[in-house]
Amino acid sequence: QTKTGIALLYDEVSENAYDIRLKLTKEVLTIQKQDVVCVSGSDHSANHRTVTLHRQPVGGLGLSIKGGAEHKVPVVISKIFKNQAAEQTGMLFIGDAIIQVNGINVESATHEEVVHLLRNAGDEVTITVQYLREAPSFLKLPLGSPGPSSDHSSGTSSPLFDSGLHLNGNSTNTAPSSPSSPIANEPKYEKRWLDTLSVPLSMARISRYKTGTDKLRSNAFEVLALDGVSTGILQFYTAQESADWLRAMSTNISDLTLQNMKMANKCCSPSDQVIHMGWVNERLEGPDSSQLYKFKFLALKGSSFYIFSTPPVSTLDWVRAEKIYNLCEVLFKIHKLWLADDCWLQANLYLGIHQDFDLEDQRPYCFSVMVGHGKSHYFNVELGSELAVWEKSFQRAIFLEVQRTGSKTYMCSWQGDTLCFTVDFALGFTCFDSKTKNVLWRFKFSQLKGSSDDGKTRVKLLFQNIDTKQIETKELEFQDLTAVLHCIHSFIAAKVASVDPVFIDSQSVARKYMYSN
Repeated sequence: QTKTGIALLYDEVSENAYDIRLKLTKEVLTIQKQDVVCVSGSDHSANHRTVTLHRQPVGGLGLSIKGGAEHKVPVVISKIFKNQAAEQTGMLFIGDAIIQVNGINVESATHEEVVHLLRNAGDEVTITVQYLREAPSFLKLPLGSPGPSSDHSSGTSSPLFDSGLHLNGNSTNTAPSSPSSPIANEPKYEKRWLDTLSVPLSMARISRYKTGTDKLRSNAFEVLALDGVSTGILQFYTAQESADWLRAMSTNISDLTLQNMKMANKCCSPSDQVIHMGWVNERLEGPDSSQLYKFKFLALKGSSFYIFSTPPVSTLDWVRAEKIYNLCEVLFKIHKLWLADDCWLQANLYLGIHQDFDLEDQRPYCFSVMVGHGKSHYFNVELGSELAVWEKSFQRAIFLEVQRTGSKTYMCSWQGDTLCFTVDFALGFTCFDSKTKNVLWRFKFSQLKGSSDDGKTRVKLLFQNIDTKQIETKELEFQDLTAVLHCIHSFIAAKVASVDPVFIDSQSVARKYMYSN
């Protein structure tokens, strides 16, 4: 199914916007611009057309013009009146820039100079025109020519006025005047939407923000292909249109990502499947402590969480990830999502084993992934629906990895002794001597009643003795305490999910948001 619609292409350098037509299919977004093409007759270049107009006693030249050098735009035809001289030629269109009048070049002329020239050019006026494909939107040119207009902006007047060149003509006059009989083999021209850029959506990314900043573009975004080709900034007339197009493109990109995952999984063993992957923005600290955002491609595959600067296309690409973390040792946390009533929800998904972030940025739909040695990555996505998918995918990938691994053992120490600490999906917690392998203590997950740590290497685990009901404190020291605490969390969460999956679903903050919307 193809979606089409009119939008604007915004040029950040000139600060002008141009009318374009968007065509969205499952795999490609195409940008079209209007142009005049020769559809039959002698094969003249449609770029330049030279047309002779016969001024009529009623109606004059039958056209209006706008623009001029003082506005940094050429003079363009802004209206063509029905059944009058300009329309009868069949060779002039709204949006044509006037290049010459009776052999005099007017490309650098002001509005008044061109009006004066046309009004005093005699009864037979020869003009050379070229269709202005990138007519700035401030000219307010209707998109249709002639006939019913599909102009979005008909309710607003242009800062540039129309100069009518129909003398005392009446623009509503529809009395037919006899057109000159067409000459055999005379070229016939039409205004058409022509493809100017096609952006493949496979592995493409969308950004609503000004590059690297927290500044959200109003009703606008850009789409970037895998090879870096950009659509430019697509601007929409209403917030609703912008949201509809953003959703439609995101859906198509997600569907293609799913296809890519299925293809990749055919080459992977059952224990090394891709669970989810996609583009995000990562918040980074700039050299002057400013916040920068960079596109990153994340993937959850097998036992690992990958961070890439560009997506993995071949099997060999998986080894060139910027970072690779074991899924048992990471902690996913939602920070922000924007609720329907425009208030912020600060969501702490898992409590007790992390420090809160400084959440001063203005982006909704943020999550962090906390990794070993107290480090973390802070990400943002464009849509609430994407946040919900990442939350669910991290949960699923971590639970699968816990069940596959079954247990994880870490070296630790206490009072000079080298010990081993094992987290086991079936047995719970075990601590044993690394040399003799003698078990020092063992507790089930349900016996863990609390924990505290010094934020560095040392942790106290509080267990309840089944027989005496007394709390027993076990103190241990680890080289990477954060990884161990995340692992304990992953195993307990996976255990709860295996016993009570409904409870885990009820804890999903992003999915609650999705249902509320």
